Amino acid sequence: MKKELLMASALVSTLGVASVAQAVTATMAGSMKVGAEFESADDSTTDSNQVHDQSNFNISLSETTDGGTTISTSFEIVDEGTVSADDDNAIKLTFTDGSALELLNAGNAAGTHVVAVPGAGGEQGITGTSVNQAPGDVDFGTAATVLGVEWHSAADFLADGLSMSASFSTDSGAAKAAAARLENSWGVGATYVTSAGDTALTIGGGIGAGEIANLNTQASADKSGFNIGVSAVTGDLTVGLGYGDGDTFVSSTAAGSNREVDGSVLKAGLSYVTGDITLALGVTSGEAKDGAFGTPGTSDDSSDSTSASVTYAVASGVSAVLGYTTVDRANDGASTTNGGSAWYVGATMSF
Repeated sequence: MKKELLMASALVSTLGVASVAQAVTATMAGSMKVGAEFESADDSTTDSNQVHDQSNFNISLSETTDGGTTISTSFEIVDEGTVSADDDNAIKLTFTDGSALELLNAGNAAGTHVVAVPGAGGEQGITGTSVNQAPGDVDFGTAATVLGVEWHSAADFLADGLSMSASFSTDSGAAKAAAARLENSWGVGATYVTSAGDTALTIGGGIGAGEIANLNTQASADKSGFNIGVSAVTGDLTVGLGYGDGDTFVSSTAAGSNREVDGSVLKAGLSYVTGDITLALGVTSGEAKDGAFGTPGTSDDSSDSTSASVTYAVASGVSAVLGYTTVDRANDGASTTNGGSAWYVGATMSF
């Protein structure tokens, strides 16, 4: 009995030591946005206003092994009326040579190298309809399942200023249902950073593709595309341009209601910082043809928007923003009543 008690004590002591072992390094960041939006829709729709109360809290975790490999991940809690957690984050291994490997929820490398195009601040926007399939992001043709990996090169890979990534994902085991789903994907992307006189240039883009299936049958549609972009920074002025083209799909649980979409989108923007004020302007023009699987569409959906904002740095971590957006839309070549304009005035506190 005495021996058993000693063994039990040793086990409890061991567990106790394990429970207070050195923890990984954690850093946190977040913000709180509060503001009012005023929407003026087309004549057939009632004008509206609403208060945006949005908060997010991000925690990043990392630790370095004795061999020099850094293991990291992160998660985010977002409250935009309904609390939700973003747990689609990979486990990332960063090696001593600067290269990295992401495991699970890794994403598509074609989207990793999308060049950031300046755009207006604020939470203003005009709600569209589900029948309009015009894309708004240049990487709309890329996606990945959760069972994926992505490799990232070190900086200055093959040439000064060049970095590259490659990814692959496979069937996630999603239920075989009438709703179309992504089965697998691949992607490659690259970013090149250089300078021209006083201007810092960033050029990036990628290409990716994936197969779609519904029930147990591979669909005739696919999800694929490419994107390319450039950003130029000269002093306090930043100018950016991005373009994406490809195919995507709309998933529906109604039999025969899945849609294939062939689209493209162009984004351009600029921002200028003067003292505590940041001025920003952005335009987006997207178009698409959609049809039932196996029957490509022939008429264009379109969505064209212009946004502008003025952001004032009130204090460290505190900014006030005034933003405006105007949107024009058409569905199957016919003008719709889903356009309009919106104003936003609010403040953001970040840490």
